[in-house]
Amino acid sequence: ESLTLDGDGDTDLELGEKDEACDLTGKTSYMKACEKLHVVPASRFLENIQNSELALMHRGLGPKGTKALAVSLVTNTSIQRLNLQDNWMEGMGGAAVAKMLKENRHITEVDLSDNNLGDLGARAISAMLKVNTTLVRLHLSGNRLTDQSAECLGPALVTNSTLQHLDLSHNSLGDHAGRTLGDCLSENTGLRSLCLVWNCIRGRGAARLANGLGGNVFLRTVDLSCNYFGKEGAIALGQALKENNMLEELNVSNNQIPPEGAIHLALGLRVNKTIKLLNIGRNPILTTGCFRILQSVQENSGSSMETLDFSGITVNQEFGDLCRAVKEALPELRVKHGGTMGTLRKVKP
Repeated sequence: ESLTLDGDGDTDLELGEKDEACDLTGKTSYMKACEKLHVVPASRFLENIQNSELALMHRGLGPKGTKALAVSLVTNTSIQRLNLQDNWMEGMGGAAVAKMLKENRHITEVDLSDNNLGDLGARAISAMLKVNTTLVRLHLSGNRLTDQSAECLGPALVTNSTLQHLDLSHNSLGDHAGRTLGDCLSENTGLRSLCLVWNCIRGRGAARLANGLGGNVFLRTVDLSCNYFGKEGAIALGQALKENNMLEELNVSNNQIPPEGAIHLALGLRVNKTIKLLNIGRNPILTTGCFRILQSVQENSGSSMETLDFSGITVNQEFGDLCRAVKEALPELRVKHGGTMGTLRKVKP
């Protein structure tokens, strides 16, 4: 039995007669699909077929095993959370899951991380997102998604208003993806959290992504760590912080942001009233950048800041003095850093 795709990257899930209309678990259709696709049924699936959560990580399902599973989940009414991480399903398997999610109205959370979905899988998932109205959380980490994937995902995020949490970390999204996603984020009305950790977004792509965040009024948490935002991206983020009045947590650690970039972020923080957590650790912003950011919080009477994370950055005594002064006014503020110059850590005997 071969797997075929249509123009949207969908795979055909019809493997036999539709005589399982009352098969609310999907067990009957699963066994038939396994037989026709010549795959061994997953005992763990059969054991948990009536539970609300199905976790089948690291099972080596492959494209055909994934398709057999997808066939049964079309009619399953029990499973709400589906974790298929690391099953090497590839684009064809991802397309089968996407096709299933076009019809299933019970699953709200899906983890497809580390499955080598590629652009083919991204295209199918994007088509699904345009019609699915129940999915709330989607993990696509580690799937070799590229700028071409973003071309499909971006418009889907404009159309979809129910997906709240999206993880695109550990992929190969670059400058073009940053521009595409940035333009679409300004129109998205559903996402509450977005994770883009460990991608290749830099330069103008980073700036466009930041511009999109500035125009978004729904996101609460954004993780951009381990990209290459640099000075250009930081300048745009600083402006975004001036415009955005909803974002609460922002992680831009490990982004090659220089002191000048930190100063622009500080200008945004001077007027921002919603950010509670900023992680800018492990950037070459030096004490100067740390000082200006902390000072901006001090000068902002409406600041909601609760945590400033400068991990991995050594600060000087002047910063320490400012920190103590700020904490007198904001005793709940937590400030992390990489230690103070000229001091040695005591080693326990």
